[in-house]
Amino acid sequence: MRTYVYDFADGDKDMKDLLGGKGANLAEMTRLGLPVPPGFTVTTEACRCYLAEGVAPAGLDEEMATHLRRIEKTMNRGFGDPGDPLLLSVRSGGRFSMPGMMETVLDIGLTDVTVAGLAAHGGERFAWDCYRRLISMYGSTVEGIPGSEFESALAALRREREVACDPELAADDLRELVDTYKEIFRAHTGTGFPQDPVEQLGNTVLAVFRSWNTERARLYRRAEHIPDDLGTAVNVMAMVYGNRGTGSGTGVAFTRDPATGARGVYGDYLPDAQGEDVVAGIRDTLPLQELARLDRRCFEELTRAMDVLEHRYRDLCDIEFTIEGGRLWMLQTRVGKRTAAAAFVIAAQLVDEGVIDLDEALRRVDGVQLGRLMFPRFDLSGSPEQIAVGVPASPGAASGRAVFDSRRAAEATGPVILVRRETNPDDLPGMLAARGILTSRGGKTSHAAVVARGMGRTCVCGAGDLDVDPQGRLFRAGSVTVREGDMISVDGTTGTVYLGELPVTPSPVVRHFEGDLDAGSGPLVSAVSRLLAYADTLRRLGVQANADTAEDAARARRFGAAGIGLCRTEHMFLGPRRALVERLILAEGEQEIQAVLEELLPLQRADFVGVLAAMDGLPVTIRLIDPPLHEFLPSLEELLGAVTGRERALLAAVRRTHESNPMLGLRGVRLGLAIPGLFAMQVRAIGEACAIRVRDGGTPRPEIMIPLVGDVRELALVRAEAERVLAGIGDAPPIPIGTMIEVPRAALTAGDIAGQAEFFSFGTNDLTQMTWGFSRDDVEASFLPQYLRLGVFETSPFETIDRRGIGRLIELAVKEGRDARPGLRIGVCGEHGGDPASVWFFHDADLDYVSCSPYRVPVARLEAGRAALPRGAETGGSVGTERCALVGVTSVDRIDAS
Repeated sequence: MRTYVYDFADGDKDMKDLLGGKGANLAEMTRLGLPVPPGFTVTTEACRCYLAEGVAPAGLDEEMATHLRRIEKTMNRGFGDPGDPLLLSVRSGGRFSMPGMMETVLDIGLTDVTVAGLAAHGGERFAWDCYRRLISMYGSTVEGIPGSEFESALAALRREREVACDPELAADDLRELVDTYKEIFRAHTGTGFPQDPVEQLGNTVLAVFRSWNTERARLYRRAEHIPDDLGTAVNVMAMVYGNRGTGSGTGVAFTRDPATGARGVYGDYLPDAQGEDVVAGIRDTLPLQELARLDRRCFEELTRAMDVLEHRYRDLCDIEFTIEGGRLWMLQTRVGKRTAAAAFVIAAQLVDEGVIDLDEALRRVDGVQLGRLMFPRFDLSGSPEQIAVGVPASPGAASGRAVFDSRRAAEATGPVILVRRETNPDDLPGMLAARGILTSRGGKTSHAAVVARGMGRTCVCGAGDLDVDPQGRLFRAGSVTVREGDMISVDGTTGTVYLGELPVTPSPVVRHFEGDLDAGSGPLVSAVSRLLAYADTLRRLGVQANADTAEDAARARRFGAAGIGLCRTEHMFLGPRRALVERLILAEGEQEIQAVLEELLPLQRADFVGVLAAMDGLPVTIRLIDPPLHEFLPSLEELLGAVTGRERALLAAVRRTHESNPMLGLRGVRLGLAIPGLFAMQVRAIGEACAIRVRDGGTPRPEIMIPLVGDVRELALVRAEAERVLAGIGDAPPIPIGTMIEVPRAALTAGDIAGQAEFFSFGTNDLTQMTWGFSRDDVEASFLPQYLRLGVFETSPFETIDRRGIGRLIELAVKEGRDARPGLRIGVCGEHGGDPASVWFFHDADLDYVSCSPYRVPVARLEAGRAALPRGAETGGSVGTERCALVGVTSVDRIDAS
């Protein structure tokens, strides 16, 4: 018979698949002898069974009853005992942390009868405070009653009693509030609040199971690439009370600063409160260091426990705790979420402390995080108007229009800053859409802060100077009023809020890559430099850049590119040269065509000299012109009123060259075959530029790439012409000629094409479009967002390589190409070359290099090194790579087990 319930003493931290992250870590703390309230975990398997069948698995109630009796014995209290009742908390806990997305219910077991027993042992006010919390949490979680109705009733009572916060309400006030909550409950359900504790517990466990499939949970999983079929465990624990007066409280602690990575004790503490008060951000917390003044003994016990846990997990730990009447209880631990900066700094620190090695440090950072560290920061040289200062909860610089509602933020078309008093899980759509998040309440452990750090959003919390009016869609900060639509800027690194949009300046990490800051300029730059250098020693994949100008090539080289994998020559025909292309299209007869090509030749040659000089000694793959020539002409709309002879000629040319589907029309190799001399001019320019560089003492290494080949005969014709041109140029070294594999037929006939190609480069942008049968521009503006919402795509196939479809074509082409030409050099030059998750696929597919934009070169270098690490090795507390492996990607935002 299957076991669906495990006591905390029966598990450990490695049982996350079955017990969920939270349950596994509660079991680990119990094994370590830390003060954990007794309890048990209902497994993820039970959840999956319930969600599949619609009923609880057979035997679950009996197992829960058996484990409940153990808690009663340990606590010496009875569940439902009117004299001294045992109360329970029920919390979700999936394999991966989903902060605030699922449900928690506290104080289960309170009824009209047992509330008197609780009052006898803890006081009237305490008992009625617990009862009102239970009704509201149970009502919203189990029965789906809008939480706002309970919150409105509580706010109305505070106003009526003229008090600022909940602890100022008296026992009689809370008794009255319980009656109000019961009326709300009955109005929505048609029945009274359940008075059977066992019924409360059973219904709550099933409600937590169901919360796995709420829309907000699904949305979070899509954003964080967490599989939908894992299910959640449920943790049932004896209640301990932080709301039992001034000697009690609750808090969240971090063993290091999750924002910067600095060593020390960080967190929030809230006297006379329960855990949801801290996370919700409804009341302003105290810095954790204040606990040392309020309760030195508990503070010292807590710091000892934090040290034990950090050494056990070998990572930053996030800890939730409660103090009841001077006694410390540990309620949860997990490997803590952290900002991108903290991830790099902490990884390097732990190496220096001898806790982990460099392999493990590299596993704990990823390319997405490195990309965030390259975002610019605010330029404050203009002395912008500062309107508020809050808690710097998640670093970054974000400007956008103020929006006071999550739905409107999600619907906005431009950058927005979501402004709230505090956020809750229902705000997730707006938080995902917003450039930054600003709240007037809460601290570093509030819902807004935790979720923002996990998603990499800029966030400032607890800006107490702000008077936020969501109904009026405005906030006031002193004499300044900001209305919805006004531009504001938030600095998540300093916690400062500014009026208007601020200019930005390069981040320290980018300045380091540019050569303006050395590696010793600070802990962050030092950590990035160190881990990136180590990744370079491990990686098998080369990293090149897509660059079309000497300036871009020079930057790419500074950023660590080992060559250019794609130099797009069509970009060299823009600006003033566009007129020459127009003349080429309008030319009548071969003589006119050749005259235009002769004018273009020295311009192209100069372009190539500059690029080859910037990348001297490194390979430069130059793609011959690819797009249809009509893209260089004015649009039909612009020419409809044509009056001059030239305009009428252009109009005729536009009509003559019009194509119903240009992506599949006269472009690439077809263009070179259809317009005699066009490719020959480009090949001559490359060869002559190469000869100039040789004469100047350089070491040019150009490669010529033919685009859009679908049949080997196309390539053979262009290759023969190119070889004839190059044979007449002295001083030029041998120049390899290869092709882009971007047409599905080319991938399917790669063995034939390899006979004429000295290298392959996958053009994954077009390969994706042609294989899926849709245009990127069209689908991104129409149904792609819906496909992502519906789960047809886990991520856009234009961002992360489609392994099952495009990936199979790539693997086939690699195998057949190298079977035909052993040692064939193969790379990728589509945008996927800089996507962290795709880099892992290209490593596994045995490509030789990836090529991406210059600013993504460091990201690709890091991920190529990570991809070379042994798979399945122990990763300490970090599961970023492990989670990604479940869904076929490898470096999305970190989610650590909770």
